[in-house]
Formats: sequence, C-alpha cells, structure tokens
Amino acid sequence: MPEPEATLSVLIIDENRLRAAIIEDGLRDAGYTKLTVIHDVQGIARRIADIAPDVIVIDLGNPNRDMLENMFQLSRAVQRPIAMFVDRSDQASIEAAVEAGVSAYVVDGLKQERVKAILGMAISRFNAFSRMSRELEDVRNELEGRKLVDRAKGILMATRGLSEADAYALLRKTAMNQNRKISEIAQSLITAAELFAPPEKD
Repeated sequence: MPEPEATLSVLIIDENRLRAAIIEDGLRDAGYTKLTVIHDVQGIARRIADIAPDVIVIDLGNPNRDMLENMFQLSRAVQRPIAMFVDRSDQASIEAAVEAGVSAYVVDGLKQERVKAILGMAISRFNAFSRMSRELEDVRNELEGRKLVDRAKGILMATRGLSEADAYALLRKTAMNQNRKISEIAQSLITAAELFAPPEKD
C-alpha cells in the first residue's frame, strides 16, 4: 500500500527558483513524488484549475501588500490546503491569512527539513476546518428544513382543519410516497399556497 505522501499531488508556487528548489527537495526527501513547480504567477488561478493539485505550497519571500492580497484571494477561491511561507510579516497580514483560509502561514520558517511537517499540519487544519464547515452547513439546512415543515403544517392545519400531528403525518406520508425529503414536500406546499393565495387588497 503506497504511503499517503506518494499519492498526493503538490503544487509549488515560487518566483524564486532557489527557494522553490529547497521546498521541492524537502518534499522529495519526505516521500512526495507528484510535484509541480510554477515560477510565474501570471494567470495562476487558471493554472491551478488545470493542474488540480491536492495541496498548494506558496513561497512569497518578502511580499508586498498587493501580492499578499492576491494570494489571499487565491486561497479563498481554490478550496485546497495551502501552506504559505513568508520571510517577514505583521499582525494584520497574519490575521488576513487566517481569514482567507490559509492552512499554514509560516514566517521565517523555510527550511528543507521542516517542509514535511508544515505540509502535514496544513492538510490536517484544512480537513478539520472543512469538516466543521460541513457540519455547520448541515445544522443550517436542518434548521431551515424545520422552519419549512412548521410553515407547511400551519397551512394544512388552516386549510384542511387537521391537527398538528395529522398535518405532519400527511407531509411525511407524501414524502415517503414520492421518495423525497419532507422539507422538499413542505417547500412545494408553501409555494403552491403562495401561488393560489388571493391577492392582497390595497
């Protein structure tokens, strides 16, 4: 069974060829074999889409504000674990990196022997954050679904004189018969009720 490192594709973005070689050597020593190095950041978003890497390592050296902001925008868009190396930084840039979803923001830490550990940390953080985001989205969807079901029950109780329990049972039975989620049935009922509601008088 291959090591995880051997199966992950890593994209290295670095305009400085010497620094890129340090990262590349560190990753190869750590067992990473699927490596792509880009030295020109022009049109980088399209290149990333074409390459579709599992992980991205960005080395910026001493970036100016515009370059940092461009890379932060990139990290928001690509939805991949990103390890970013810089030589110097300030508190505002560190906070911006975290907000942008950079998984590891390393200041003055570009050493060949540290690259594997930093990449591993970036992947772990990204996975943890993604899991939390999915869980939060699930909770939001569940709450939204409950609101829809409550509204639909209210409509059935008002229009058909059903009890709350009977209204819910009818929604549930319809959902099972149509092999759909109960929240989808509720949404359809709400939409139909709005369509057939009498127009409001001025």
